[in-house]
Amino acid sequence: MASSTEVPGSAAKSGVVLLTFASGQFLMALDSSVMNVSIASVAEDLGTTVTGIQGAITAYTLVMAMCMIPGGKVGVLIGRKRAFMIGCAVYGCGSLTTALAPDLTVLLLGWSLLEGIGAALILPAIVALVAGNFTPERRPAAYGLVAAAGAVAIAVGPLVGGLATTYFSWRWVFAGEVVLVLVILFFARRFADAPTESRARIDLVGAVLSALGLGAFVYGVLRSSTWGWFAPKPDAPSWLGISLTAWLMLAGLLLVRVFLHWEARLVRHGGDPLLQPGLLANRQLTGGLTMFFFQYFVQMGVFFVVPLYLSVALGLSALATGARLLPLSLSLLAAAALIPRLAPRASPRRVVAWGLVALLAGAVVLLFALDEDAGAEVVTVPLLLIGLGVGALASQLGAITVSAVPDEEAAEVGGVQNAVTNLGSSLGTALAGAILIAALTSSFLTAVEANPAVPDQVAEQAVVQLESGAPFLSDAQLESALEEAGTSPEVTRAAMDANTTARLDGLRAALAVLGVTTVLALFFTPRIPTRRPGTPAPAAAP
Repeated sequence: MASSTEVPGSAAKSGVVLLTFASGQFLMALDSSVMNVSIASVAEDLGTTVTGIQGAITAYTLVMAMCMIPGGKVGVLIGRKRAFMIGCAVYGCGSLTTALAPDLTVLLLGWSLLEGIGAALILPAIVALVAGNFTPERRPAAYGLVAAAGAVAIAVGPLVGGLATTYFSWRWVFAGEVVLVLVILFFARRFADAPTESRARIDLVGAVLSALGLGAFVYGVLRSSTWGWFAPKPDAPSWLGISLTAWLMLAGLLLVRVFLHWEARLVRHGGDPLLQPGLLANRQLTGGLTMFFFQYFVQMGVFFVVPLYLSVALGLSALATGARLLPLSLSLLAAAALIPRLAPRASPRRVVAWGLVALLAGAVVLLFALDEDAGAEVVTVPLLLIGLGVGALASQLGAITVSAVPDEEAAEVGGVQNAVTNLGSSLGTALAGAILIAALTSSFLTAVEANPAVPDQVAEQAVVQLESGAPFLSDAQLESALEEAGTSPEVTRAAMDANTTARLDGLRAALAVLGVTTVLALFFTPRIPTRRPGTPAPAAAP
């Protein structure tokens, strides 16, 4: 198996192989954040609405979630290297289609469908290929850099999208992705395939069940801001008085349970399951997957909250917002690359625990630093701490999950791992947004109702408007809306003050929830091994 040997060749060749994998991970993650600052421009160019473009972004995440576990199994069927290269080709076709898209339909075909399918083939294959191309001693560093590349892509995505949209066109982002895909395919011939001991068959029933289960759950989460979590928002779909979000999440969980029952039945009858049920009884594997979930939950929550503060509360441009996120990228890369190199025998459990502490410290520092008079520099130290925390987790978790199983099961684990990170990302973003809006609404209404300058009729109208979904408005946006409504200067001033306070209250509430989640993650660190994968066990005492 590939666990005992490394790809022959020089260190430079190994560096090229690692850079190829990191570039693939970077490319997959970039699309989840690069267009968030350019939604309005894309909508105008394609003659559609902002809601339509947001739907395309949602559909991209949804397709990835639905296809991730089957995508890992495809790598076993056709070979991980071939799955990686086919995935790159599909992804490149999707990027080219998106770059040339004349309308929303073609954008959905290229961005949401083709790129989503390509990502579902590439990401599980990368997990297996790293295991097949690096020795156990070098895997933590390799996995750390690959994971760091994905996190950095999310952080610099707004900067890349802002630059392209401001000076060129959003289409150049996807054209650049095509070029990067071609470069990756050129260098892909340098790495070795990850060997498999047997040829598998695809479990079609399991593939459908897993896709429907994960798809229903993730779609419900992604629609929570529009429909409401449990109590439906005005005009939102519901059943028995409960939001469809809750029903979809419940249906998704039930389908996943049916999927696991089907897989266990296949194993009992000697079939070839899509996912070995025994994997979920592996303490080290489930510990690593749990930490992956918490990492992406908190990470994506931070990437949702901090850009909102910079771009809306402080009024920074897309470029300036992206530049302010760079400290996180730098400290993340440094931690992911240097921890395995400088502390090769450090306990993974201890590194993960200190990474969570750094995440918690960053959230707490930012929570207390937010103030009406604070400037953009207030995020620098918290982002450095959060980057160190994410980098520390990234330096350990990939090797922990893959080393928990034989190398031939690495792609299968890769599919589950990426499905878990997708769930964490979706839930982290949705919950941070829901908490932020709920706290903002409550704070704004309390301030308006307590202010004698605001007439009762205006306060009642505000209650009705906010119950249908409170927007996170900048001062300029709110002032413009109030001018159009013809409100008096006293009411305008009261509303502006209430909005400033409510924004900060919402941001603090979201950060507090992320901090509590990080504390919760600390209780699961005992499931992380104390010995780094690939290091010999200590000799027994005589």
